[in-house]
Amino acid sequence: MLSLKKILIILLPIFFLLNTCSESLDDIANMSSMEMIEHTANGVKKAAITVGVVRNGQMSYKVYGENGKELSKREYAYEIGSITKTFTAALIAKSLYENIINLDDSINLYLNLPVSGYYPTIRRLLTHTSGYKSSYYEGYVSTDFLNGGNNFYGITERKVINRIGSTKLETKDYPFEYSNFGFAVLGLTLEKINNDSFTLLINNYIKNDLGLNNTRISDGNGDLSNYWVWDNGNPYIAAGALMSNITDMMKYAQMQMNETQPYFNLSHDILAQVNATPPDYEKLGIRIDAVGAGWMIDTVNNIIWHNGGTGNYNCYLGFDKSNQIAVVVLSNMAANFRINATLIGSALLNELRR
Repeated sequence: MLSLKKILIILLPIFFLLNTCSESLDDIANMSSMEMIEHTANGVKKAAITVGVVRNGQMSYKVYGENGKELSKREYAYEIGSITKTFTAALIAKSLYENIINLDDSINLYLNLPVSGYYPTIRRLLTHTSGYKSSYYEGYVSTDFLNGGNNFYGITERKVINRIGSTKLETKDYPFEYSNFGFAVLGLTLEKINNDSFTLLINNYIKNDLGLNNTRISDGNGDLSNYWVWDNGNPYIAAGALMSNITDMMKYAQMQMNETQPYFNLSHDILAQVNATPPDYEKLGIRIDAVGAGWMIDTVNNIIWHNGGTGNYNCYLGFDKSNQIAVVVLSNMAANFRINATLIGSALLNELRR
């Protein structure tokens, strides 16, 4: 039998993080969410794990430091990695709602690609069933990556377009393979249909449509440390470049549960059945049965969720619309350090639901 770590490394690559927990599954299954926090922060002086709960419209949060000791409330800025994809998907859903694009349009309707060949649809990109890999080697891995920096730094639109044109795919739904590259392609598609840069589009959308004032593309600055820096125009910004704080993320969770935007219901609708749950994770209550517009859907427990991470941060956001409960976990530690935010967050969500 494959070890938990090997299973998760095979299934889920960087940015989408169930993949790097260093503890045994049996040990984790017997822990409460608080015990997970205490274990993860044991002896870590820099630890800042912020846990937010939204329940029936009421928001609250706590910050835990070394050894899981509760600290005074402070709203740190965390990188949220792949939760960025849910914002990118929301912009796509808005375009669908406004009839600017169609769900089953091929991307070659919007991007300047070679005439011959099949190209994936919007639906397949949103649901990670396009056939694209997580990412492609484009000569960008450098010593910056080896030092824990942003290994996507330096990717350009031209490199992504060239890769799209050279990747031969069939006209079909491929098995679920989580793809950062696919969301980079969606970011370029949004640029073309709006005739504007993705960074400007997403920052305006977050501020004007969602009213979130502390969520933005990372510029390497904040009150913690070791943030990733992104270069202007990098298509992978659409896959994982946002940073945020706990209040904004709880507000965002509440918006999703209440579907405050008319197109959020599309984000939560099942767009593809994928049955991608690692068997050992069922006992932890973490499932990927289907995918909406960017969101993972657990159809057994009626939970919608996503997670994310960069080199030095990992996070989780999950919610139960029917019971109006959401959990957000933001951590300033790498996902391969002890127990990651996804395991903590899903455990807490299930505790609250019980």
